Amino acid sequence: MVEMSRLVVSVKAREGRRARAGAPWLFSNEIAMTTALKGLPAGTVVNVVGDDGRSFGTGTFNAASLIAVRLYASACDVGLDRAFFAMRLQRALTLRQQLYAEPYYRLVHAEGDGLPGLVVDRFGDACVVQITTAGMEALRQPFLAALDDVVGPATVILRADAPARALEGLPSYMAVEKGDGGRLGVEENGVRYFADSAGGQKTGWYYDQRDNRAFLASLARGRSVLDAYCYTGGFALAAAMAGAREVAGLDSSAPALALAEDAARANALSANFIRADVFEELERLSSAHETFDVVAADPPPFVKSKKDLETGAKAYRKLARLAASVTAPGGVLMLASCSHNIPLERFAQECAMGLQRAGRAARLIRQAGAGPDHPVHPMLPETAYLKALFYALD
Repeated sequence: MVEMSRLVVSVKAREGRRARAGAPWLFSNEIAMTTALKGLPAGTVVNVVGDDGRSFGTGTFNAASLIAVRLYASACDVGLDRAFFAMRLQRALTLRQQLYAEPYYRLVHAEGDGLPGLVVDRFGDACVVQITTAGMEALRQPFLAALDDVVGPATVILRADAPARALEGLPSYMAVEKGDGGRLGVEENGVRYFADSAGGQKTGWYYDQRDNRAFLASLARGRSVLDAYCYTGGFALAAAMAGAREVAGLDSSAPALALAEDAARANALSANFIRADVFEELERLSSAHETFDVVAADPPPFVKSKKDLETGAKAYRKLARLAASVTAPGGVLMLASCSHNIPLERFAQECAMGLQRAGRAARLIRQAGAGPDHPVHPMLPETAYLKALFYALD
């Protein structure tokens, strides 16, 4: 038996099967929900034990969340303090320094780095921090102190505005913890991009597509390229830098397109960025029989929750059909989904149906996810959210 010095959450008999195997989550129906637990402030640090006295470890508790416990350590009574966060941050930093020569990457990827509820993207001497759980919100100050100790960024921006915070009963906010907010530079695959750390989506940039942008760029020399849902120009400018003869980007966000155009000028690259509803523009291009040799379609999440699965699946099917219709014979089409609520198998099925409805024969030549700075916890395969499929079309 473990001697406890803090409040204990008890796992019900025959429950917590995944947690027993090493998963860092316990759902509310897996624990003995007592009156005392229900009265705890959201995010309280607790010890977690089984009905048999087995230690599950140290975690944070939120009675209002479906995921009631998020485990940070496998032992009980571990202090989730400045030293703890410094140790986890150093481990995360060491891995990224092995992967990348320059300090532009996802530094912390939540459970994949042993820090549930926390995402940190690094932009040189700036870090943008996303906090999505009550536990991490309660531990914000020791974490920020550790971030100063390990990384020492000149700028720290808090983007605590993800929709997931509502599920934890948390308010939404954005704050500049230190330094200056606003536009940040991004160096990736030899291209200089810009990210809006305050007003952009997520942290302002999507490092998860880095390797997929590089692969698409490797196919772009001398070819025409269309980047649908281009946001700030990720795939488009990578292709232009690789020597594409013509590049077009489509997006509905004027601020994002302005950043893409600024990045094109900063790199002395030629690209035509068009503000449009992507579905409508793809319909127009298809009707006009306009085609591109390489097409990327990386939309925002169409399946934001499980209840959206069927509607979102149809949207992916439609996107696949339209994108295929503007891909030239002998061309390459990339279709991507960042919706973790649609499994890879279903996404691939919808893409295949869309290609078939476009009357195109296709060969799948690459199937990929996020880059290695987005590690996946081995016991949480559902957190491998990004799916990118590359097809060669006849």
